[in-house]
Amino acid sequence: MNARKTADAQAGAKGRGRLVLRALLLAVIAIVVLGFVASGCTKVSTAPDEVRLHYAGGPFEAIKFTKCITPSSGATFLGPGDTSYAYPFGQRTFDFSGSEDAESKPISIVSKDNVELNVAGSATFTLNTNCAVLRQFHERIGLKYGAYFEGESTSDGWRRMLNFYFKQPLDRAMDAASQEFEWKKLFNDPNAKQQWEQRVGQLARQFIKETAGADYFCQPSYGGTGDCGDVVLTIQKPEPPQSLIDALAAEQAAKQQNLAQQQINTKVQTEIESIKQLVKVLGPQGAILWKAIQDGRVQVVPVPQNGAINITPQQR
Repeated sequence: MNARKTADAQAGAKGRGRLVLRALLLAVIAIVVLGFVASGCTKVSTAPDEVRLHYAGGPFEAIKFTKCITPSSGATFLGPGDTSYAYPFGQRTFDFSGSEDAESKPISIVSKDNVELNVAGSATFTLNTNCAVLRQFHERIGLKYGAYFEGESTSDGWRRMLNFYFKQPLDRAMDAASQEFEWKKLFNDPNAKQQWEQRVGQLARQFIKETAGADYFCQPSYGGTGDCGDVVLTIQKPEPPQSLIDALAAEQAAKQQNLAQQQINTKVQTEIESIKQLVKVLGPQGAILWKAIQDGRVQVVPVPQNGAINITPQQR
């Protein structure tokens, strides 16, 4: 009986010990969490269309790059003074259509015959999120323009960066290509427009890369490995001033009128040749009579065998 009591007492002591140990463990965890909060530690996570750069350091130590936080990553703790910068992962567009949400107005170009035209369109691309390349982009360009994301949307710095690294190269490329074509061909000739688009594409990709200094802007489907590829351009037909469009429409209308008049003249000439042939065969009076009969102004009446003819004047 005494042995049983002793065993029960020992089991109770062990149970109380486990409870105390659990309480101590929870207290330690709480202290650690409170320590993180008190020391200024934060945590970040990434969305499926977002990548982050993590930099460690603070007011009293050098800021150093730590790592890239890939898309759809769970909570990552940042130490005191650490910072992270978010950039878009996946397809993005530089829109120069002039619409309300566009990054830019249409781009102005000058044709071979010195006519100013406006071109709307877009450049579709993917920011190169290869970790080493993205870090280089951030330190060379992103910090300068403040191009990293703020919250869930792009920043004004992102727009300013695109206007410099896309609009200016596109402007140069379009102007250079446009010097090879007259405005009417750019506006009205599908073959000329296709040639112009191909030339703009070649020059734009070259100038964008030269301006950026590296392959920071890749093809829309780029996934971070392999060949970066080229930005995809979508360009609308160049639009000249409305006054030239109206003048071109009037010119086309005049051409159609001239063509119609030529057809009328051809018909009249044919009729004259026909009359000449009638005169040659029937003589002048015979030709006049024939024409009157054809026009219904003279009615031919058959003569009966008895020679009696009744003529009724034609009512007019």
